[in-house]
Amino acid sequence: MDTTGSPSNQVAVNNQLPSADTDRIYRIISEFAEGFEVLSRMPPGVAIFGSSRATPHDRYYGVAEDIGRLLVQNGFAILTGAGPGIMEAANKGARAAGGPSIGLNIQLPVEQPINPYITTLLNFRYFFVRKVMFVRYAVAFVIIPGGFGTLDELFESVTLIQTQKIRSFPVVLVGREYWQGLLDWLHGTAVERGRITSEEMTIFTVADTPEEVLTAIQRAKVTDRQPIP
Repeated sequence: MDTTGSPSNQVAVNNQLPSADTDRIYRIISEFAEGFEVLSRMPPGVAIFGSSRATPHDRYYGVAEDIGRLLVQNGFAILTGAGPGIMEAANKGARAAGGPSIGLNIQLPVEQPINPYITTLLNFRYFFVRKVMFVRYAVAFVIIPGGFGTLDELFESVTLIQTQKIRSFPVVLVGREYWQGLLDWLHGTAVERGRITSEEMTIFTVADTPEEVLTAIQRAKVTDRQPIP
């Protein structure tokens, strides 16, 4: 009797993963394993995000370089997305100070150039794996003026803290003049209409100088890495 069409056999067929999906699972596991192995040996890290389009003539390029240098001098590793612009500047400052200058590169259809100031490089195919690495191995996020990618990292970290998926850690916006419009909208619209509470607006802070960034991180006294969200 042909039973291939029976419900039980149909479920078994539907539960079989296509080979492409199986291969994808192993690639994901491999990326997690390599990231955990390499980054677990590093000092507590500070993740620095910002525009890949910033040039060395951009004022925030110099600020990012100074932040990277100052944080390394105070015992932190620097983690960036490995690309140009603000990422390059932060890695440059970290390397100049002789500390861990880590790049977590993402493979894109149009490959971004990897900056030359990285001492440890990890490559990721999957954005979500890379994001877990930033959250897991950073004790603070420093958000320097940037675009969609920078905003994504900002709001994801704030959301994880808001929902208590991770413990609170410093999220520092650098450059009040750049962020003030966003802050005004959040206070004047999102908070005013009850979409965000005033207390939730204290999840992040604003700084204008590298010294203020360092103070915000040190004041929080966060030295342990995050549990995996």
